[in-house]
Amino acid sequence: MSESRYIVDVTEETFDTYVLQNSHTVPVLVDFWADWCQPCKMLMPVLAKLAAEYDGKFILAKVDTEQQQGLAMRYGIRSIPSVKLFIGGEAVDEFNGALPEAEIRAFLGAHIASAGDGLLAEANALIGRGEIEPALTLLERARAEEPGNQQIQIAYIGLKAALGEIDEAERLLAALPAEQQQSPEASGLRARFAFDRLLAQAPAEAQLNQALANGSATSEQLHQLAAYRISENDLGAALDLLLQLMSKDRDYGDDAGRKGMLAVFSMLGDSGELVTQYRRRMFNLLH
Repeated sequence: MSESRYIVDVTEETFDTYVLQNSHTVPVLVDFWADWCQPCKMLMPVLAKLAAEYDGKFILAKVDTEQQQGLAMRYGIRSIPSVKLFIGGEAVDEFNGALPEAEIRAFLGAHIASAGDGLLAEANALIGRGEIEPALTLLERARAEEPGNQQIQIAYIGLKAALGEIDEAERLLAALPAEQQQSPEASGLRARFAFDRLLAQAPAEAQLNQALANGSATSEQLHQLAAYRISENDLGAALDLLLQLMSKDRDYGDDAGRKGMLAVFSMLGDSGELVTQYRRRMFNLLH
């Protein structure tokens, strides 16, 4: 047996009890491995770490395929490591190979809510109501409980930037593991920091809206208004303003309108209806 109460070694004799029966009350993640398999040895500590972090929200069952060849045949294991998730007595999902931790978290997150995920959902609800400080406190708790949870880290860093602590947000982003820094979410945050800096120096939004309404908005004011729209998560309106800026004054801020639009595309993961629509409009303006 394993030293952890959330990890168990299973055999052909115990599989039905520890995996199939238990999976009716708690999800069971089954790791098919072998001692000679180097990727298996890389994967196992990651799975053990996640089992501890999830604190009983799933059980990790280990099957040594060399010793339990009948189980390997029963579940069609052709390469290892092979990992299957059992819920309600059935294998509902699987992955093969030693995936990065972030991808395994995403795999688990599709089926199992962690404690950190619950705190993140509460924090997002608070942010939606404008209760920023309590949201920050919840995200700090979530980070402490699940330091490897990318969604929590990104949400926390984004909130720090929104509060004006942009240097700290950039430092935290740079401290993330390389694989997380290369994620679309991290790229979107990086693109957003420039707008957060712009917003910190901008006049009141009402003043800028008035200038826009009476047609007297300068290039700088259009840029600042776009930053406000981004802070409000109204990316379509931000793209409209940046397109206006691009059309009006390509020299402003070294083509700030076009660069701003590209930054918003990055925030949107460079895909989706808004990106397609405004990329076409930008192309038409350029040509």
